[in-house]
Amino acid sequence: MNISRRDFLKFCGISAATLGLSATDLFRLREALASPNSPPVIWLQGSACTGCSVSFLNRISTTVPLTVADLLTNPSATQSINLVYHPNLMATAGESAVAEAEKIYAKGGYILAVEGGVPTNFRGAACWAWSKSGQDITFQQVVNDYSKKAAAILSVGTCSSFGGIPAAPPNPTGVKSVKAVTHKTTINIAGCPTHPDWIVWVVAQLLLGNSISLDSNGRPRSLFRETIHDDCPREERGQASAFGVDNQCLRALGCRGPETRANCRRGRWNGGVNWCIDANAPCHGCTNPNFPDPQPFYQKMPRVDD
Repeated sequence: MNISRRDFLKFCGISAATLGLSATDLFRLREALASPNSPPVIWLQGSACTGCSVSFLNRISTTVPLTVADLLTNPSATQSINLVYHPNLMATAGESAVAEAEKIYAKGGYILAVEGGVPTNFRGAACWAWSKSGQDITFQQVVNDYSKKAAAILSVGTCSSFGGIPAAPPNPTGVKSVKAVTHKTTINIAGCPTHPDWIVWVVAQLLLGNSISLDSNGRPRSLFRETIHDDCPREERGQASAFGVDNQCLRALGCRGPETRANCRRGRWNGGVNWCIDANAPCHGCTNPNFPDPQPFYQKMPRVDD
C-alpha cells in the first residue's frame, strides 16, 4: 500500500518538537522518507483487539489530509511509504495480499511490526495469520519466519511486548510476547493501546539510522524513562478519597503511576486533548510487563451503614 510521505508527515503531526529531533535530524528524516530505498513495513496482527492500529490511525490532523480515509485515498501522492502488508488497511485480501508480503520477505531487510500476542498452545492453532496455497498458516509460524529476515522488529502495544490481556491468567492459548517466541531483540512500544506518537518516534529513529537505547524491558528509554508519578502535576497533593475529584492524587485509589513508566503527560492522548490523570482516572499501568497483573485493580470497599 502506497501512502504519501508528505501526507504521512502531516497526518502524524511530525515535528522536531514532537519527535525530539533537531532541525538537522528532521531534514534527514524527510530525505529518508523520500528515498526509494526506505525499508518496507510489514504489519502483522495476532491476539489483540486491533486497538493499537486504531490508536495510530486516530491521529487526525488539522490540515489536509484530515482523516484516515483522506490519507489513504489521496491520488496526488507521487512518493510513498511502502506499507506492504496491514490486514486492516490493505485494499487487497486473501492470498493476493499474502503474495505482496512474501515478495518483501524473500528480499529481507524490512521493518516487522507485530501487534498482538502470539498463541503457542495447540501448535499455534488458536490464531491463524493467513492462508498460502490453500494451507492455513498459524500466526506463531509467520512471526517466527518473518522475524528471521527483518531489519528491526517492533512489538506494537503491550500484548506483543509482554503478552498483555490475552496472556492474563489462566491464558488457555499460551499467549507469549514476540521476543519470547522468536528469541530475538524486539523494540517494545508498550501501551494498551500504545500512543501513536511513540510508534512514529521509533520508526523515525530507524529511518535516521539512530540507535535506540532500550531499558531492561526492551522499551525505548527516551519514551519510557520517567514514571507517571514523577511527571504528575498532582504529585504531593492531597489524596483523593473518591473518584471524580479534581487536582488530588489518586494513589490511594489504586493509581499505578508510581510504578509505571511512560511520557503520557507530555504527549497526551486523542490528538493532545487529555490524558488519564487529567480525566480523573487512575493510571492502570498499561505499559508495565505485568499488565494486567493478578492483583485486582478495584477492591471491595468496607460496608458503610447509613
